[in-house]
Amino acid sequence: MKKIKNQKKILPSVIGLGYVGLPIFLRLNKKFKTIGFDINKIRINQLSSKKDLNKEYRSKELILKNKSFFSDKYDELKKSNFFIVTVPTPIFKNNTPDLRNLISVSNILKKIIKKNDIIFFESTVYPGVTEKICVPILEKGSGLKNNLDFFTGYSPERINPGDKNHSIEKLNKIIAINKKKFFEAKKIYNNLAKKLIFTENIQEAEASKVIENIQRDLNIGLMNEIYQVCNESNINFKNVIELAKSKWNFINYKPGLVGGHCLPVDPYYFASFAKKLGLDTKIILAGRKTNNEMVKYAKSIILKKIKNYELKPKKLRVLILGLTYKKNVADLRNSLSIKVYQSLKKTFKKLNCYDPMIDQIHKKKYSLINKVDIKKFDIYIVLTKHDIFKIDLKFIKNQSIIDIFS
Repeated sequence: MKKIKNQKKILPSVIGLGYVGLPIFLRLNKKFKTIGFDINKIRINQLSSKKDLNKEYRSKELILKNKSFFSDKYDELKKSNFFIVTVPTPIFKNNTPDLRNLISVSNILKKIIKKNDIIFFESTVYPGVTEKICVPILEKGSGLKNNLDFFTGYSPERINPGDKNHSIEKLNKIIAINKKKFFEAKKIYNNLAKKLIFTENIQEAEASKVIENIQRDLNIGLMNEIYQVCNESNINFKNVIELAKSKWNFINYKPGLVGGHCLPVDPYYFASFAKKLGLDTKIILAGRKTNNEMVKYAKSIILKKIKNYELKPKKLRVLILGLTYKKNVADLRNSLSIKVYQSLKKTFKKLNCYDPMIDQIHKKKYSLINKVDIKKFDIYIVLTKHDIFKIDLKFIKNQSIIDIFS
């Protein structure tokens, strides 16, 4: 990597130290003195003690360099001149965008920003949020003018938690900001990507992020429907896919339980944006309906397979394997595995869960067991297939394992 000149003139800060913010902070801290900010004092104390409860980083990876530090104190942000905002943007119960975290950060920054400061938003939003919601708050509160006194940009995050093959330094990254600040943005973002794609159009960058996940959500939804058709007609789904893959342009998406902080959320952001334009979209949310209904279908498969066992459901000792929204992460947000577990609680009197990725504070809520107790069950239902299960389940007979998508 090329040596960056005048590094001392830039003091970056990362606001929000979750699955997106922490990787960014740790990369920047290798080159710059960097401030890692989060309003969650418990999270700050854990990271300062070199502990990551998200289990993405080991203690030695949390050793800071260049006098970087973690803080939950707003005043510390005054030292920064390059802000990267990575706070969550969830949805309300009625599936409309919840921008409260972004608005809250904007209200903090309006009291802090100075002339020539740069603010990059990375949180997933619909087109126009940066310039029409965040910027007015910043301008009104600071008395400064965007693209004249200070500069705002947008860079959609593409971090995939638990995926070591597509870590932050291996990704292409979109950078949207006024061309006057391309060079300064490059100084920071060169450390956060393999390749940078520059644009001045922030709304186009905002739209690109949500459609990436809409496309994925729709394709998984399609495969979930095809899987159901094959399953109900006794056609081997895997064999069908292997045959279809022989065509050069077939895209090999896989069926599954879709959860997490992106795919179950982003389509609603874009659909909400379309609704404001008076458009009645029919395809954008189609994947959401199909993928959410997979909880009910997964339960039906499990109950069908249970009929092959001599014991009645109420007497069977059943163990759910994996509760996180996808394999090899500790994240429970919007996990459909949890919903499947909850749907089975009335069917099985002796129902427990085993997931080595999640913290034991959830032990009571999800009836978690320890590894030593795995052998005590009659049936094992695989919902989230962590790699570690290949080792943990070696001693269990295959006929005792129900793998919905196998």
